[in-house]
Amino acid sequence: MRMIFALFLAAGIGLAVVAVYMAQGQMAQFQAERDHYAQLQKKFPRLADVVVSKKELKYGERFTPQDLTIVKVQASGVPKGAFSTIVAKQGTPEAKNAAFIEGETRPRAMLRSIEPFEPVLAQKVTNPGVDAGIMANLEPNKRAFTIQVNVATGVSGFLRPGDRVDVYWSGKINGEPVTKLIQPDLDLIAIDQSADADRTAQTQIARTVTAQVSPEQVAALTLAQSTGNLTLSLVGSRDTQQVGKIEIDRNQLLGIQEKQVEKVVAKKVCTIKTRRGSEVIETEIPCTN
Repeated sequence: MRMIFALFLAAGIGLAVVAVYMAQGQMAQFQAERDHYAQLQKKFPRLADVVVSKKELKYGERFTPQDLTIVKVQASGVPKGAFSTIVAKQGTPEAKNAAFIEGETRPRAMLRSIEPFEPVLAQKVTNPGVDAGIMANLEPNKRAFTIQVNVATGVSGFLRPGDRVDVYWSGKINGEPVTKLIQPDLDLIAIDQSADADRTAQTQIARTVTAQVSPEQVAALTLAQSTGNLTLSLVGSRDTQQVGKIEIDRNQLLGIQEKQVEKVVAKKVCTIKTRRGSEVIETEIPCTN
């Protein structure tokens, strides 16, 4: 009996030793896999939350939090102006990057069309309760000013909201025809009555364009429009050069050089008059001053 007990005890101890050995091996394998996955995870790019639209949204279309969702994207590829939260409480750190504030029931509107699951950017949407249009495109302390154009002065109908233009004035200065750059790099926010930058209709000749300007520029453009003709020049999307002073008159255009006329100063003559009887005689004398 004692022999059997001893055999079972020995067998139990042996099994325990084998189990411990196997467990240690398994744990070592788990730790190795964990370290391997940790190393791989360090190589993976960091992800960030980005708010996207669930459906296609056109210019001017309103949307609410129910039309949005969140996807994970590479943190280094998050576009400027993207929202990271759909709804957040007022005053919290998350509110700075939220599409809506908690309790807000007014919808926002699109300023540019987007496709399903495209990021919703702050610069492409209005504030809650504001519809798309000129008011939504105006920056703080800016004014909307309308310039009359035609096929020649309006870049043949190729202008769109969001484009930038240089404004040239043509008129007369001291009776001579002159053209000069008066307002460089103006932002256009509307063409005729449309502020839709995504309009795809056939190119049409605009009658008016509306630019975003300062109050001082309003006064300057009003005077320029009433005293001469304005011409717009489209600025390229990749143009970063600062345009300096530009002014050309007729002589510069045709390469005419004005003749230098020397002024002839008449010699000063001093005389003295004397009377001899009824006759007055004028005699030249040296001038004293």
